Amino acid sequence: MNNFHAIAAAMVSGCLLAACAAGPGYQRPSLDLPASWPSKPGDVRPVAAAPGDRWWNIYGDPVLGKLEEEALAHNADAQIALARVLEARALLGLAEADQSPVVSASAKGSRTGSSLATATPRPASSPRVQNSARVTLDASYELDLWGKFRQASAASRAEMLAAESARDAVHLSLTAQVAQQYFALLSADAQEATVRRVLAGRQERLALDRKRLAAGVLSEYETHQGEAEEAAARSQLASISQARERQETALALLLGRSPREVAGGALERGSPALPAARVPEGLPAELLLRRPDLKEAELRLMALDARIGVARSQFFPSISLTAYLGSESASLANLFSGPAGIFQFAASVSQPIFNSGRTGLGVDAAEARRDQALAQYRKAVASAFADVRNALTAQETARQIAESESARSQALAQAHKQAELRHQAGITSRFELLEVERNYLQAELNRVDAERAQRAAVADLFKVLGGGW
Repeated sequence: MNNFHAIAAAMVSGCLLAACAAGPGYQRPSLDLPASWPSKPGDVRPVAAAPGDRWWNIYGDPVLGKLEEEALAHNADAQIALARVLEARALLGLAEADQSPVVSASAKGSRTGSSLATATPRPASSPRVQNSARVTLDASYELDLWGKFRQASAASRAEMLAAESARDAVHLSLTAQVAQQYFALLSADAQEATVRRVLAGRQERLALDRKRLAAGVLSEYETHQGEAEEAAARSQLASISQARERQETALALLLGRSPREVAGGALERGSPALPAARVPEGLPAELLLRRPDLKEAELRLMALDARIGVARSQFFPSISLTAYLGSESASLANLFSGPAGIFQFAASVSQPIFNSGRTGLGVDAAEARRDQALAQYRKAVASAFADVRNALTAQETARQIAESESARSQALAQAHKQAELRHQAGITSRFELLEVERNYLQAELNRVDAERAQRAAVADLFKVLGGGW
């Protein structure tokens, strides 16, 4: 009876120790978040339809949608992120396997010959040559009284979920990059078309000037000025064409296309709209915590918190159970007979006593890593809110700039038409016409770039918000 009480007391003590050793237990860090995102009353700009639901559809461009899907399927960074998720899932499986017994089968046979010339003579009843055959089914299991394996599994699960969030963050960043690169390519196309139109006009005017020079109606000075303006347009066209080629190559790389397609493949173009997305009034600011990179940072924190429990469990005994069941015989004929049966059940306990403080230092290191992850998580949250604030400002600023540049371009377009009429009527000089034309060309290039910046600012806003809402 006393032995029973001792065993019961030991079991109760083990359960209490296990509860102490199970780890600190994760709690989400307290964060001083704003109640909601600021929004202007009466703002009627479009809003995304659903959280994370193909946010690029707001541009209404099917070509952009196809390019986004292609990038998600074939981009190298997206494939690497997916492979890391598969690796994390496999590591989780390994961690969970530690909680189950290990069962293996073994078979062994031997034939041994004894020496007749040793100092210790062989007994006369023992044959010189001996045969042995052994077949066993072996099992081993370590009791998880202190939560070591449970905590390790929890840590691996958090790491697997963190890998999935990292994959989602790569997808979000990739889709934003594809959209922005696509807009830059369309902008380069539009700028190239604008310069070509101006160049065609200057070449036509230069041809007329040369005829007038031959007839003695125009001076060489004015003709040379026209040649210089035509050459300037050709130079500008070459620069823009080079930039367009670079944009097309960069986009092809983002799409994960083959080297042959990168070298010479063509990219389809569409006509994206110019949306100015807004954050709906009263949208909870805490919604930003679903952003993939913030979810990853918190899950890394959860994993390191569980690792503390694993480190603490090293203070307590390791209890292992082993067993085997099988047959052993001097001849194969009798190997599976009743008298050949063998078995063993065993238990072992290992308790660290002195290891120069290694266990305690391991716990300190685990806690320090957890504290680092906590600081990084708080920093990431603060940086995310700063990103959103900057993106909201940039999106509104880009819209205002685009409207201003569009008005400026329209005004200079009218001024250019009037300058041409005035020049033909002899009211203004050639130099005044060229000055107006240069201003109009630059204004048109600025307008196209402002439209690109406005589209890109909306994409950046969706990126920092973690997709749609």
